[in-house]
Order: sequence, then structure tokens, then C-alpha cells
Amino acid sequence: MISLRPMRESEYSAYLAYFIPEYAAEISSNYGLSDLHSLAQAKREIAADLPEGVNTNRQVLLCLIDQSERPEMLIGYLWYKPDPAMRSAFISDFHILAAHQGKGLGKQALEAFESHLKGKGFEQIKLRVAEDNARARHVYEVTGFRVTGVNMSKAIASTEPDTRPV
Repeated sequence: MISLRPMRESEYSAYLAYFIPEYAAEISSNYGLSDLHSLAQAKREIAADLPEGVNTNRQVLLCLIDQSERPEMLIGYLWYKPDPAMRSAFISDFHILAAHQGKGLGKQALEAFESHLKGKGFEQIKLRVAEDNARARHVYEVTGFRVTGVNMSKAIASTEPDTRPV
């Protein structure tokens, strides 16, 4: 059985160690930026989105726990932004650690998350998934998500180097 619990401050650095390189790779793949620029952008975005880490207002960072293991085991992370007025939640990040992938735990975690939100009166879960992330798309589709649009992007060449601080 998968349970959700708030991420502890002591766990936040491990989350960033996973998230930033993964997100930078996604930025590089999707937007054609160099590895260096992608990493800098990922760091800027996480600093802007989670300025107070686990205590950032209107952002929820969760640890996914497999309760069937003894001792209970961390199997992944879920970061979402609740919108109580719209009774919806937007998943910013959902990740099952590599050692636990392929065991159906992602589906169980999403079901636990849905139950958690339903108990709080939420009616909809939204997310964005990278076009080339077939594994994630499969998990979302088999748990009832459907495509609602397509994100598009066009890079505009700059003549000046990016000098923004990392």
C-alpha cells in the first residue's frame, strides 16, 4: 500500500539532487538548450517556484511511501499546486525512484493521491507530461488521464549570451 506524507526539510536536498538534473535534461531535450543553459534554467525555475523549499506557500511536496515494506520505504516524490477555488490540483512533478519502477507503484501512488484529494473536496487533477516520456504517458493514461491540449514552443535566437546568474 502506498501512502503520501509531507516531505521533510531534511529530505528536500535529496529531492533537488534528483529533480534538477532530470528537469534540466527535459529542458535540453524539449527546448534544444545546451546542458549548461538547461541546468541553469532548471535551477532558476526551482528557486522561483519553491523559494521556501518544503515550506513554500501554495505548493505541496510529498514523499511516496511503500507501507508494505518494513521499514516503510521511500519510493518517490509528488509535487503539486492545489487550487481550492477551482477544486483542482496541478502536478508539477511525479517521480517513482528507478529501483521501484515497473512494479505498478506509480499507478498505486496516483490512486492514493486521487483519494487524498477527493477527501479534501478536489474534483480534478491536471498535469503536463513531456511528449517523449512514453513511460509517464502510459501510467497517466491507464489511470484515467486524457490529453487536453498540446504545448508548443519556438526558440527565438538570441545574439547576446545568457548572463543571468545561476
